[in-house]
Amino acid sequence: MTTQPSPRRPAERIKRAGREAAERLRRVRHVGRPRQRPPGEVRRPAARVRVRRPSRKALTITGIVLLALAAAIALFLYLWDWNYLRVPLSRYASEQTGRQVAITGDLDVDLFSWTPSATVGGVSVGDPAWRNGGRGKMAEVGGVTLEVQLRPLLKGDVLIERLEVDRPNVNLFRNAEGRATWDFRKPGEPEREDGFKLPPIRSFVINDGVLRVRDERRDFTFDGRINAREDMGGARGFELTGTGTLNQAPFRALITGGPLINIEPDRTYPFDADIRSGATRVIADGGIPRPFDLGHFHMNLRATGPDMADIYDLTGLAFPNTPPYRLRGRLVRDDAVYRVTGLSGRVGDSDLSGRLSVDTEPDRPFLRANLTSRRLDFDDLGAVFGGAPKTGPGETASPTQKAVASNLRAQQRIFPDSTLKVDRLRAMDADVTYRATSIVDAPLKLNSGRLHLTLENALLKAEELRLGLPQGSVTGDVSLNARGRVPVTSLDLRLNGARLEDMMPQRVASRAGLTGGFVGRVKLTGEGDSVHKAMANADGEAMVVVPSGTIREAFAELMGVNVTKGLGLLLTKDMSQTPIRCGVAHFRANDGLLTANQIVFDTGPVLVTGSGTVNLNTERMAFRVKGHPKEMRLVRLIMPITLQGPIRSPKPGVEAGGAIAQGGIAVALGALVSPLAAILPFIDPGLADDANCGALLGGARAEGVPVRQ
Repeated sequence: MTTQPSPRRPAERIKRAGREAAERLRRVRHVGRPRQRPPGEVRRPAARVRVRRPSRKALTITGIVLLALAAAIALFLYLWDWNYLRVPLSRYASEQTGRQVAITGDLDVDLFSWTPSATVGGVSVGDPAWRNGGRGKMAEVGGVTLEVQLRPLLKGDVLIERLEVDRPNVNLFRNAEGRATWDFRKPGEPEREDGFKLPPIRSFVINDGVLRVRDERRDFTFDGRINAREDMGGARGFELTGTGTLNQAPFRALITGGPLINIEPDRTYPFDADIRSGATRVIADGGIPRPFDLGHFHMNLRATGPDMADIYDLTGLAFPNTPPYRLRGRLVRDDAVYRVTGLSGRVGDSDLSGRLSVDTEPDRPFLRANLTSRRLDFDDLGAVFGGAPKTGPGETASPTQKAVASNLRAQQRIFPDSTLKVDRLRAMDADVTYRATSIVDAPLKLNSGRLHLTLENALLKAEELRLGLPQGSVTGDVSLNARGRVPVTSLDLRLNGARLEDMMPQRVASRAGLTGGFVGRVKLTGEGDSVHKAMANADGEAMVVVPSGTIREAFAELMGVNVTKGLGLLLTKDMSQTPIRCGVAHFRANDGLLTANQIVFDTGPVLVTGSGTVNLNTERMAFRVKGHPKEMRLVRLIMPITLQGPIRSPKPGVEAGGAIAQGGIAVALGALVSPLAAILPFIDPGLADDANCGALLGGARAEGVPVRQ
């Protein structure tokens, strides 16, 4: 049986739908207004609002809109003419660099790749305004292509996949005041010494590059060519070669490296260098641990040249003048610090080893070194003071040093005229320790040496200087103050505990039978930019003392001069000794002239007195001594003995003329011995009370001389 629908049900559904619609309309009208409740009505919990999720159709529409927008932007960027950005980009680069920058060729950008790229048809960078008003060109590039890896870039890392530079033409200039066109620092920004750095580059190509440098501060010019390609042949992939001048001497550089293709950021990049400046040559092979980070590298280097002072032109470091050298070592750069370890080789006829470092971060580079010579050839030190080492057979000297030696020899001089380069002393600071374990070919029998050298703000000090002798030593300090307009040299050297027989050639000491103690002191100060000028106006004091000893009696008698007895003893080869009670020679230096008014040499039979001068300007000496026999002689001839001529080679003689009448010994002692008590403490306060010098003073009192204490 089929049930028929009630005819009233459709009408009820229509009414119910109308009531629901009216209720919804009422709710919409009251949105945002508080509902007015009738009095006594109880508030019921609010009904839970159902949030309708977007339908699948709505999401699809939204996605289509976003994709269409992205496609539109991509199409816009793809069709966009990037040349419209050349002027804004050029203006921005000019503001940041302080130079006129212009993009002269087409600009094209490809963003739709895992390696986005940009290509610039040409770029020019002008000079700064202080250089000819900025009208010149510091750099011009025919074209640049840059590709970067996208994935590292999204993480904030820059990895350049390819950098190709076509026909770069770079012109660098620095004036005499030190202003450089390659210095992009803003006013007041400190100088950085951590080296040139680039992001890692997988492939770096340079086609037909040109590099020109003109440095007035270093007197340096360079005209070079740069290429970096994969097809250069062999293991080479990079080459910088060029010629020029450095300090008016020919300069040549050749730097080669491995291919700049498929470079890994953590793989050391190898390179070789061969640099020549005049007769100076540096050959190196090394590597850069992180390619394109030139703040860190290492190299094994070999350096040869006629004079280490010439290294200043290459490095800016003030090394002393030296004979020709051959050195090797390992150089490591760590940002602003350069270190040389394993240094070894020869300087002149001396060996040299040790280590050194240079910190370039301070205003003045700071050099620290610890150096040693197992065998120091003493005459090599002549070059340090602007002179020359020996130039005979088997000696090592440069052509310039041979010319200096020949000139000094022809003029019978010792002190060189070579001008001190004060600007170099003012360009750096230093702390150097040097030790020589043995010394050969010295005028004295030196056997070892050491010194601690410091350079601070143009004040050079050689402190803790000590030169060893078979017995005793030479100690003291030497300083060169270049802070003022004229350099000032000061020295204070002491001879302690030495022996007389070690101070002269063995043949002379043996024939004269000389033995005994020997002490002395030299204290001088002079102005001048050369050793000769400083000595020519030096003021100060010098003194030598033989506090005790012995001498062959024959020579003592000849100093008398007792011709009969002295010659008789020499002819019979009599080796009888007589004591030396005290010997003193004291000099006052004034404006380069050393005057000796107290020369006393007291032996058993004779008291020798004298005077003389040493002119440090003309480098000549003139001495006159005479003997006073202590016993009456039937036959004697008393004539003064002289020593005159160049300091380098004086000639002894006997003063011509009549014989001198014998004077009383008290007269001689009264004229010369009396001041000794006052001048002996210049060397050692104890000398005035020494057993033998004290005996001389006591003997003077016995002769009736009023000796001052």
